[in-house]
Amino acid sequence: MSATLEADARDRADMEQLQAGRAAALNDLMDRHAAPLFHFLHRLTGNEDDANDLAQETFVRVFKAKDSFRLDQKFSTWLFAIAANLARNHFRWRGRHPQVSLEAESAETEQTLGGTLPSNLPSPREAALAGERARAVRSAVAALPPDLREALVLCEWEECSVAAAAEILKTTPKAVESRLYRARQSLRARLQDWL
Repeated sequence: MSATLEADARDRADMEQLQAGRAAALNDLMDRHAAPLFHFLHRLTGNEDDANDLAQETFVRVFKAKDSFRLDQKFSTWLFAIAANLARNHFRWRGRHPQVSLEAESAETEQTLGGTLPSNLPSPREAALAGERARAVRSAVAALPPDLREALVLCEWEECSVAAAAEILKTTPKAVESRLYRARQSLRARLQDWL
């Protein structure tokens, strides 16, 4: 049995136990899926705290919706679909509740809020070229429309197949391929100085 099939079988067995009332089975699921889920959400949100909160909320939803899980479906696909929905809700909420940027200049002092805070971190000028490039890529990915960003993160970073990404995003594989193409074109245009 391949490692993937074995992992799927363990996930199904744990979900079966969870549905039977053995809450400890959730711990095994969290042990296997917490890190990939966090990385997925971190890439979507660009914020560690938000990713942590959303990952925890995802597992809360798994527990609450355990009886709706069908044992013939793949757990990781179901899990990532829940996470993607929570991330979409988070972006909608954040759109209605904007945050103050540390880079916004004060009209009185002409200094940014971030510039007034003490920092032990190196300044952007002191950052290595690799760090600048990574920020440029993260920024370009964050600027993508949510549907393009979700497809790109799932297929490129989470290494989901197009079919699995389509199932998570509740769309067709052709739509995922189209989103990937448009996301890559947009990134090439935004990152042409780094290519």
